[in-house]
Amino acid sequence: MRKPVLLATASMLVGAMIFGARPAYADWPTFDAITHLLLQQLQSAVTGAINNVASDVTGMQTSLSNILTQGFTQNANYIKGAVGAQEGIADASNAIQDQYLRNIRNAQVRDQHILSPEACIALDSGQSMTVAAEQAAKVSAAIGNVMDARGEGIPGTPAWSGQGQAMEATTQLHFARYCDQDESQAGLCTTAPAAEINADQRASSLFGEASYADQTAVNAANDYATEVIQPVVPGALRGDALTSVAGQDAEARRRGYNAQMSLARGVLDDVVASRAAAVTLTTAQQQQMQAEGLTPGTTASWYEAIDLDVNRHLSGTDWQASLQYMPEKSVMVELATELALSNYIDWQNFQLAQKNASVNAAFLADMAQNRLKPARSMPSPQLAGN
Repeated sequence: MRKPVLLATASMLVGAMIFGARPAYADWPTFDAITHLLLQQLQSAVTGAINNVASDVTGMQTSLSNILTQGFTQNANYIKGAVGAQEGIADASNAIQDQYLRNIRNAQVRDQHILSPEACIALDSGQSMTVAAEQAAKVSAAIGNVMDARGEGIPGTPAWSGQGQAMEATTQLHFARYCDQDESQAGLCTTAPAAEINADQRASSLFGEASYADQTAVNAANDYATEVIQPVVPGALRGDALTSVAGQDAEARRRGYNAQMSLARGVLDDVVASRAAAVTLTTAQQQQMQAEGLTPGTTASWYEAIDLDVNRHLSGTDWQASLQYMPEKSVMVELATELALSNYIDWQNFQLAQKNASVNAAFLADMAQNRLKPARSMPSPQLAGN
């Protein structure tokens, strides 16, 4: 911008020196071509400088606009990139969350359809108790058949021959199995092992064990029940004693006696049968037996099978530990199993209550019979002779 002005000034000085220009007088009208030329050149220089400045300003404006445009575009690109990144992060997060929720649902489905080991153990125990109950019922029926025949004095039993024979049979059975020291010293029998002395007179023989250890223990329990209910059987009525009027009257009373004895003895037959070893224990029941400090065994009675299962749920550490980690459905299954066991025990109690009610009814009937006082004696009926 300064170079044109300097050139114009230098040109003026050189022209004045070369041409010897004289001073101008203001009162003369003068037209100086050189001066005019210099002024034009000066004006052109100034105009050019202004145009250059304007061009530079325009260029700067264009450059600045381009820079700003590029900056805004870059910012927009950054924003787009950030939005895209956020979308990718959200998509990845959603996918992971969906997978997590799906895994949870899969676990829930699994827990709802797969039984816990405790459910299988409970089922095995329930089947064991059911089988044991059936076996106990068979044992009770077998004992009942033998003892009812003894009490009725049917042929082949001691009472068929008379009450003396029935008494002798009972005495000899005691001497053979349960002889004590006094009886031995009297020369009546040989002293029995310490655990068996007078076992036919001790309630522990019936209730002392959850499962009778062997046949000797079963015999002791059965013999105790015999001593409690009917130690001596009256002689059977037969022959001439049965055909007479008095004999037939006695036979009628004997039938009532036999019925009541069968009822009373049947209650204790069930007790004996319930504690007779009749079922194979499950693994869980054997483990519970060891946990309780009992003598390990592979077989047990119906009574002990129930006792072990009840105790396993009450104090078994394995069952309690499993219960803490069970899903909701497994806990509900355990509650249902507990309810089923409770119902089973209630059902057995109901059957026992029926027998107790029958015994009470027999007592009531005896009381009514004893209170009956006929107003006068009834004539004896005449039987037609043969």
